[in-house]
Amino acid sequence: MSSSDALKGSLARPVVILLGLASLTVVTAGFRAFRDTLGPAFLALVLVVTVHPLQTGLRRRGVPGWVGVVAAMATIYTILVGLVVALVGSAARLITLLPDYRTQFDKLLNQAAQWLEDLGVQPEQASATVGRLDLTKLSGVLHDILSGLTSAGSNLVFLVTIVFFLAIDCDLFARRLDVVAESRPLVVGALREFARNTRRYLAVSSLFGLIVAVLDALALQWLAIPLPLLWGLLSFITNYIPNIGFVVGLIPPALLGLLEGGVGRMLWVVAVYSSINMVVQSFIQPKVVGNVVRLSATLTFLSLVFWAFVLGPLGALLAVPMTLLAKALLIDADPAAQWLRPLLGDTTAETAVEDSSTPAHSGTQ
Repeated sequence: MSSSDALKGSLARPVVILLGLASLTVVTAGFRAFRDTLGPAFLALVLVVTVHPLQTGLRRRGVPGWVGVVAAMATIYTILVGLVVALVGSAARLITLLPDYRTQFDKLLNQAAQWLEDLGVQPEQASATVGRLDLTKLSGVLHDILSGLTSAGSNLVFLVTIVFFLAIDCDLFARRLDVVAESRPLVVGALREFARNTRRYLAVSSLFGLIVAVLDALALQWLAIPLPLLWGLLSFITNYIPNIGFVVGLIPPALLGLLEGGVGRMLWVVAVYSSINMVVQSFIQPKVVGNVVRLSATLTFLSLVFWAFVLGPLGALLAVPMTLLAKALLIDADPAAQWLRPLLGDTTAETAVEDSSTPAHSGTQ
């Protein structure tokens, strides 16, 4: 009887794993199919969760509820406008600046062709290779990016609408959680932990993003790169993209450095950006963020890859909050899945396991 049960258990485990992988594949495909709707909805959720303490703080001071809703929406809309202005402004300003560097760009192409010839490449091949690099093609790519940003107006309207309804329902949902907590304390605790960790993550990322943005802007000013404040703002926004965000923010100033002062200026921009971001984002920020949100660095990077694949560029921005939400629903809310928390980087869970095992160990002695 026991051997039969053990055999069934050994057979059931691979089946459960296969079913789980199949379900994950189906859910991922569904998310990708509706990414244009789910991405803005998730962003609205994260923003509303982030500013919810503003509503609760105003309510505790006796301010009418509708004032808190208006204040929350005004804060969120200000953040959204800042994001849109920074992204669209960066692309638009780069497009307007590139034609002014036509002469410098042609000179760089001639130098590159001469360098290839010095390496032994035939002049015809060198000219053909260099000829593929065209400033108008780069401008066309930037135009496509700008068109994509401006054509996202329908998603922006949807996002604004979702924010409006979520902000209205936020206080009511919080009171409903108090009722549900009596029968499902673990689920409610997981959701509240998700909200706290999301706010902590955004606060820490904003702080480090501000530090990096100021340092980058000062460095670009020192290197005489055009529009240093704009690229500093772009650096602040891309700081929310884990691991590779600074590369995205590096491209425009590095390109302008190449056109403004040649390869040497570009290398200076790359070196300064890399130094600043290596110290802040590679050594300091991951340690602080990992302690705050209780996710390992490996899981953070994998979440970036996964959510960028599922939701596109917006998924890269929301990688950590979405992983926190998935962790809250699938692991933190399930008593049988608590053993997974230390594997994901939750040091508090490791401490809890050690504390729970200490009495039993001492008892055996």
